Amino acid sequence: MESPMSFGDAISALKSGGRVARTGWNGKNMFLELQVPDANSKMGHPYVYMSDVSGKLFPWNPNQLDVLADDWYQTGQPT
Repeated sequence: MESPMSFGDAISALKSGGRVARTGWNGKNMFLELQVPDANSKMGHPYVYMSDVSGKLFPWNPNQLDVLADDWYQTGQPT
């Protein structure tokens, strides 16, 4: 695991194609990725999604704890 990052650093990592997570999350294998629409997408704007502990994906919105946390890190390989 790399050095802890701020939320701003985590957003920058997502924009660069990385996958991020927090050490403060209770579940293993949870992560965020940025989905950027292409010509075949139904979505018209980029959005962040999360993988839960069972590997199911869903749209993600940060809460205040996530925004103010400094325990973000880059993890795994983006899909």
